[in-house]
Amino acid sequence: MTTALAPAGQLTAADRCDRCGAQAYIRVVLANGGELLFCAHHGRKYEAGLKRVAAEIHDETARLQATPATAPDEDR
Repeated sequence: MTTALAPAGQLTAADRCDRCGAQAYIRVVLANGGELLFCAHHGRKYEAGLKRVAAEIHDETARLQATPATAPDEDR
């Protein structure tokens, strides 16, 4: 019997780096079925090793570069 995994979805502020506890922006699904979460810093630091053992890497570090929408000017 095979079990399909549901997509994990977007990382949230509640998802924390397994190395340092900062907000996670990278999810690594391991070939053996485990999962690791990393902040952008630790994701880059361990990238080469993670690529060797990962079945999937979900990288949301581009969100760190996104410009937030400007709030409307309420004084006008």
